[in-house]
Amino acid sequence: MSTQIVILAAGMGSRLGRSLPKPLTELSDGRTIMGQQFDNIRYAFGKDATVTTVVGYKLEHIIEAFPDAKYVYNERYDETNTSKSLLRALQASGPGGVLWMNGDVVFSPQVLVRCKEWIERDQSFVTVNTSSVSDEEVKYTTTAEGYIKELSKSVKNALGEAVGINYVSSRDKAALIRQLARVGAQDYFERGIELAIEQNGMLVEPVDISDLYAVEIDFAEDLERANHFV
Repeated sequence: MSTQIVILAAGMGSRLGRSLPKPLTELSDGRTIMGQQFDNIRYAFGKDATVTTVVGYKLEHIIEAFPDAKYVYNERYDETNTSKSLLRALQASGPGGVLWMNGDVVFSPQVLVRCKEWIERDQSFVTVNTSSVSDEEVKYTTTAEGYIKELSKSVKNALGEAVGINYVSSRDKAALIRQLARVGAQDYFERGIELAIEQNGMLVEPVDISDLYAVEIDFAEDLERANHFV
């Protein structure tokens, strides 16, 4: 079974101050953020990899740029956060696990190559960077067994940051769908993961990619940093 891949690209991305959806922001090598993501996906999974993109804000621009992708519409993009976009994508997915990523992450193609080991084992995971712990980013702690325990922006004594590239296994997907449906409209999808861990016993491994580059683009300085890598 081929890997199901989702890109979350419904948001308005207002903090970056661009008129187009943030995933269409151009990088210094001429590609867009989402174009770089598609290249990485093809590098790791082959040219026949199937990608479903969740769209909302100015969706016609994204669809025009990537006409061969599949699309799911979050019609409440202006009043919901990533929890509800991921919920729509998982509800529309076929049997099996799902790999997903935020549509504003610029990252090394080797990130997805590393993730394939966990995907092939059908093990839920979040990619993490242990070399940085910023107040603005989603952070994490682990249990004594090494699984994710807490996952939010308010985590204290964090071990590192979540990068925004994640996988839910076939056995965990139903529980995550239920929890994403329960969380608030403005919650990030990480809240759904936290609840599935707490209430459903979902085991989520951290996959350390600290030695590889991955930059979530929220502000102009993030874009400048990403352009050093591409």
